[in-house]
Amino acid sequence: MATTAADGLAVAQDRGFLGHPKGLAYLAFTEAWERFSFYGMSALVVLYMVQQLLLPGSIENVAGMAAYRSALESVFGPLSPQALASQTFGFYSGLVYFTPLLGGLIADRLLGAKRTVLIGALLMSAGHFAMAFDQSFLAALLLLILGSGCLKGNIAAQVGHLYPLEEVGRRTSAFTIFSMAINVGAMLGPLVCGLLAQLYGWHAGFGAAGVMMLVATVVYTAGQRHLPEQRARARDRAPSPPLTAADRRTIGLLLLVLLITIFQSVAYYQCFNVGLVWIAEHVDLATPLGTIPVPWFNSVDAFFSIIMVPPLVWLWARQARLGREASDVTKIGIGAAIAAASAGLMAVGAALADDGKVSALLPFLVFAGMGTAFLWYWPPALALVSRAAPASINATMVSGAYVSLFLSNSIMGWVGSHYEALGPMAFWTLNAGIAATGAVLVLLFGPRLTRALSTC
Repeated sequence: MATTAADGLAVAQDRGFLGHPKGLAYLAFTEAWERFSFYGMSALVVLYMVQQLLLPGSIENVAGMAAYRSALESVFGPLSPQALASQTFGFYSGLVYFTPLLGGLIADRLLGAKRTVLIGALLMSAGHFAMAFDQSFLAALLLLILGSGCLKGNIAAQVGHLYPLEEVGRRTSAFTIFSMAINVGAMLGPLVCGLLAQLYGWHAGFGAAGVMMLVATVVYTAGQRHLPEQRARARDRAPSPPLTAADRRTIGLLLLVLLITIFQSVAYYQCFNVGLVWIAEHVDLATPLGTIPVPWFNSVDAFFSIIMVPPLVWLWARQARLGREASDVTKIGIGAAIAAASAGLMAVGAALADDGKVSALLPFLVFAGMGTAFLWYWPPALALVSRAAPASINATMVSGAYVSLFLSNSIMGWVGSHYEALGPMAFWTLNAGIAATGAVLVLLFGPRLTRALSTC
């Protein structure tokens, strides 16, 4: 349904939340609690599979697991519990970034954003609670993938729907607030769910994630009257002009840039997969106050995604004033180099762990480095696509950028399945090399890509 003139006027005049429409508060808190549940569950799931679910005595209880494992092994060969966990996590985390494309189509062409988001929230709530039972583990992952697909992209789109097209400044500010809510939820989820899992068992942690997803659903439902209806669907708008040869060249260049980001993303996401397994086995987690829950390290990345934004924005602004700001492609290369150095530090830790467990400070620095690396390469990549993509398919290109994360996570799962065969030091050295490949490609081709894109 298209937004009515009355809806648009009411929203434009609404400044009841920090100078923004009240609807932004409901969307931000919905996303904060949804990300709390999502990242809380994600911080547990690999360890849960490796340490309990996929071991003899438990794996037999999972509905559909025999057929699922047989299908994977027909492609990848025999899989140990750790390798099976890595492949499963890779597919799960990858599909979470792919299904929003489908969710966007459902919202645009069938149900509208409001109903699609609500369906997504209900599916995710069901998925989190299904995770509390071994038998429904695979069904839980499927529900979470489908639910995230319905919710993830559409709730972000609704932030933009709150503002008239000409209010660029307020919209940018709104997305900043919205992103902060995402990072706060991503930081708190692993802390709370990880602690509950350590104190009371895995299912207590998964249950907490389910409760917070229900809270997100209630918040979103309560805010319905403050959200405008979806804008005109694609079929209601005038057809876009055909792409020119220059447009197609620009699209090709942007796809090359996004392909480069896959290398550092593989290393980045590996920290949340095999990284947690390595920490559980090779890091001294004992402190005078008790044992550090392994899932807490996932919160380090989100924490640095918050605190590193102001200094990076200041740095880039200062460089811009001096006429020396790095191009978006160069920033992507810097992010790749930081990711490579972080994975290399994990390889150093693996070498040190041959003589005993290493300090928890080492993985803390690794996760902090990876969080900083992500800020260097992913927001600039999105900004580049948003700025350079042809107007007629701009939104599609921005949404399609997330397909690179789908590919990254899928590859990450396959790479992670070789952890036991390679051994920790060789494995993390491999991941450092994968990320470094992204930096080398930018070093070799970045200037030409930047020049080519500047002429598009």
